[in-house]
Amino acid sequence: MRQFLILPIIIPLLTAIATILARQSRTTLRWLNLFGALGLLGSALSLLILTDRNGIQVVQIGNWPAPFGISLVVDLFSAIMLVMAGLIGLAVAVYSLAAIDVARETHGYYTLLQVLLMGVCGAFMTGDLFNLYVWFEVMLVASFVLLALGGERAQLEGSIKYVTINLISSAIFLAAVGILYSVTGTLNMADLSRQIHFVAQPGLVSTVAMLFMISFGIKAAIFPLFFWLPASYHTPPAPVAAIFAGLLTKVGVYALIRTFTLIFVLDVGFTHTVILILAGLTMVVGVLGAVAQRSIRRILSFNLVSHIGYMLMGLGLFTPLALAGTIFYTIHHIIVKTTLFLISGIVERLQGSDELAKLGGLYTKLPGFAVLFLIAAFSLSGIPPLSGFWAKLALIRAGLDARQYVIVAVALGASLLTLYTMTRIWDEAFWKPAPDTTVMSVPVSGRRSLRLAAWLGPVVVLALLTVIIGLAAEPVLALSLRAADQLANPARYVQAVLGG
Repeated sequence: MRQFLILPIIIPLLTAIATILARQSRTTLRWLNLFGALGLLGSALSLLILTDRNGIQVVQIGNWPAPFGISLVVDLFSAIMLVMAGLIGLAVAVYSLAAIDVARETHGYYTLLQVLLMGVCGAFMTGDLFNLYVWFEVMLVASFVLLALGGERAQLEGSIKYVTINLISSAIFLAAVGILYSVTGTLNMADLSRQIHFVAQPGLVSTVAMLFMISFGIKAAIFPLFFWLPASYHTPPAPVAAIFAGLLTKVGVYALIRTFTLIFVLDVGFTHTVILILAGLTMVVGVLGAVAQRSIRRILSFNLVSHIGYMLMGLGLFTPLALAGTIFYTIHHIIVKTTLFLISGIVERLQGSDELAKLGGLYTKLPGFAVLFLIAAFSLSGIPPLSGFWAKLALIRAGLDARQYVIVAVALGASLLTLYTMTRIWDEAFWKPAPDTTVMSVPVSGRRSLRLAAWLGPVVVLALLTVIIGLAAEPVLALSLRAADQLANPARYVQAVLGG
């Protein structure tokens, strides 16, 4: 049964290979991409059920015992993240049927999308730091080409900034891995959790922890390392921007949570206080950047930065409830932020721009679409009873329990400013009359209904999910608490991987 743990990696890999072989047929490429994403979601859901029932699942590749071989490990947190990867992958696959042009389809878009999903799943499942580096590089290569695919000037400019800063991050990551190996003799994360306590130079461990924080912080776009994200995420097509916003930054957050709950816990008073401070600064700077923007995607990009701070807040507080709040918030944010980026693509398709001054009249012409935006916008802002409210409530409660009143005040203030930025989009794009120069352009083809379903179907499903999670928050919070309990007790992870 444990051999099925490799499916979230194997399915995207085989799908990517199949799309290369079928590159001459657009119809075949589309079906392969859809079935690959659906298979990934199905395998991830199966792993989540298995892990929740039977505990942490481990497979040793090639039957080499840990810590000498390659370990794939799925605990509840990584299983949840795999499900999110499958869900967003499927939503983007459907949306791409209407949003991706022929040129990109025939130049490897679907192959790159599957390689990206493979890299994301590999990062969520790997049990050692070197292979985490490898999966990061797989994601970097696929995401860079996806970002540049199309060759438009804005894309190339954004992709250069993106790849440059991420290469710096990778270099820091690799240097930190080398230093850590030199003082511990291992890179298996479960083994590191044990060996780190025997390092003769605790100060060196704290220094290495800061290197990992910088590297993962760049990938997660935390303060002050976030500037590359708003400069690049507004340039690619909407489905590419959506999967970047929904998944890629969360891989950096996942890596921070994994390493700073399992490995770097010797000096929590220092490392996690730094994380908490960075969380507050990320919230403030990100949302203030959003207030200053005049286009939908740039507002969403800066809000994305701001809300990474909420996920770090739970890690910085480092209590079971705070970690559960971080997991709940990550689930919520992946769904909602993907929804908003997909909506921005539809707005741009309808009115030819996402600049607020050039938009208007969408509520009058498409009231149902406007309601979908309101659901996602209110959820992002933390309005009850949507998913964002319960996720933020868990974090606020954890902050109050820990008597960290400053970070609580910052989180509440950032939520109010998030609501302000969302109401600006509503007022400019949906509520005000359309400017005289605006032309409503609905996708038209011989299969118009199918194209509209591809545009709106993923948005409707994701918006319904945030409503359902909000109305049925208790089981999601209970799952998050169980996942947080595993993170707060790393001995279970160590025993599952190493035995004994």
